Amino acid sequence: MSEPWNSGLLDCFSDPKSCCLTYLCPCVTFGRIVEIADKGSTSCCLGGAAYVLVALMFGCPCLLSFRYRSRLRQQYSLEGNSCGDCLVHCFCETCALCQEYRELQSRGFNMSIDGKEIWMQRTTKWQWAQFPPWWREA
Repeated sequence: MSEPWNSGLLDCFSDPKSCCLTYLCPCVTFGRIVEIADKGSTSCCLGGAAYVLVALMFGCPCLLSFRYRSRLRQQYSLEGNSCGDCLVHCFCETCALCQEYRELQSRGFNMSIDGKEIWMQRTTKWQWAQFPPWWREA
């Protein structure tokens, strides 16, 4: 059973701060989404760099970003399908990233701190122990 997204695709201006961030620097928004979707195994910087690299090499960062929308949908049982994820990112990349960002905020993630702090706040000790030792000690 899937549940609806907490905000609509075109509700970008409901959060002007994230809207401006995504419009001016989508790689930062994408990096933060990736870090949370990957549960800290991919850093914000690495995710953002991959976004820029795909955008520069292929001119279409949606080749990378739609997969993370699918991942978020699966993790949180959100409505939609893979084909829809691809279409949304191909035709409205900025709106899709904003919606995903707002979704994570509404689920209690503080998007202004790094992933390590986010997962320290949201995981149990057992889950925390699953991260690589170098990540826990930093």
